[in-house]
Amino acid sequence: MTQDSPQDKPASEAKLWGGRFSEPTDAFVERFTASVDFDRRLYREDIRGSQAHAHMLARVGVLSEDEARRIVDGLDVIRDEIAAGEFDWQVGREDVHMNIEARLIERIGDVGKKLHTGRSRNDQIATDIRLWLRAAIDEIIELIRSYQSGLVDLAEREADTIMPGFTHLQTAQPVTFGHHMLAWYEMLERDAERLRDCRRRVNVLPLGAAALAGTPYPLDREYVAEQLGFDGVTRNSLDAVSDRDFAIEFTAAASTLMMHLSRQAEELVLWTSAQFDFIELPDRYCTGSSIMPQKKNPDVPELVRGKTGRVYGHLTSLLTLMKSQPLAYNKDNQEDKEPLFDTVDTLLGSLRAFADMVPNLAVRRANTLAATTRGFATATDLADYLVERGVAFRDAHEVVGRAVRLAQERGVDLAQLSLGELQQLSAAVGEDVHGVLTAEGSVAARRVTGGTAPEQVRRQVAAARARLAAAGDQSST
Repeated sequence: MTQDSPQDKPASEAKLWGGRFSEPTDAFVERFTASVDFDRRLYREDIRGSQAHAHMLARVGVLSEDEARRIVDGLDVIRDEIAAGEFDWQVGREDVHMNIEARLIERIGDVGKKLHTGRSRNDQIATDIRLWLRAAIDEIIELIRSYQSGLVDLAEREADTIMPGFTHLQTAQPVTFGHHMLAWYEMLERDAERLRDCRRRVNVLPLGAAALAGTPYPLDREYVAEQLGFDGVTRNSLDAVSDRDFAIEFTAAASTLMMHLSRQAEELVLWTSAQFDFIELPDRYCTGSSIMPQKKNPDVPELVRGKTGRVYGHLTSLLTLMKSQPLAYNKDNQEDKEPLFDTVDTLLGSLRAFADMVPNLAVRRANTLAATTRGFATATDLADYLVERGVAFRDAHEVVGRAVRLAQERGVDLAQLSLGELQQLSAAVGEDVHGVLTAEGSVAARRVTGGTAPEQVRRQVAAARARLAAAGDQSST
């Protein structure tokens, strides 16, 4: 079927809103103000919202049942056209809403013009974005859970693997690799909690607010909310069409999540270096050098670390977008979608990569253990040992400091100092002192809840698995 372009029609017919205008939109302005190139990805949500709206209009007597059926069926066909790549998106129709509505009118005639009764593009786009973001949050949380599950498996596998724990990137105390992975798990747990909480404020229906003041039609907003799975409806029409807090809140939570992934990426990059050599990443997540044949570059962690900045930028963009807007809707809000879309895409890609890459890394256990002998990682254990024998902590601290200096001068680890040398530093040192100066003894002693002892790691692994199972049960109901 041949379709006239908007430029071929009289000004009053070129746009669905064109009756008030005496000349067509300037071609440059048309391109500049159009959003269809990016908001077309909301077509499923737009059609779903329109079908619920049509059913409701029939329910309250604004449409006949036959009219609603024709609209709903026509929208089904249009959705299939779009999915099959057969839809003719037109910049002249500005956005996803007008493209779909114009196509609906082409397909079913004048009855299609009745669909927009009682609504505006203002409350329509607010509904579409909330529907889309709600599903995106669910997918992100599912990927977080997948990644957490892999981390828990890795933590159990490496519950006895000893490595240095760091503060200021200096060797601090021995920990287990499993304990370190559970720290990453806890970061992600907070991320999932933030996203679940954000989802509650996303899941409110604005449709029915119309342009800004509500509508005189007897709409059943609660019915539409129920059909679309919203928890309730917005309480103020002005706020409903102009609110983008939910997008800002989501992007803030996304920024925190990306910050956590970036911290993890930084450690992965360090650990794969020749200077650390703690782990090896799967080959499928690394690349080589075009000139240096020995290189195996951790490109995926580096890229995730870099992508964190773009999500931070999107948060700043959305905050700046909203900071000076008077009520109610303004065209500025068209600029909310691209930052939001890219934030979601970046999160999903980063999480997918980490969920497969990290659980399948190989730990070089001999290297992580050997590294604990560099930097006097058991110095605090010696201080605790002396305190248990009645030495005041500050005095014990001084004794251990002198022991570290002696070991440095000798070029050995604390565990390699002789019993006699240690007893010269403090009369409280007994023949059992070397038992606390090994990395194995150090981690085994830290059995407090949340500690690094292997038995505690395994206990936390079991608890984490139970939480993941409960979360899975909750999301499936």
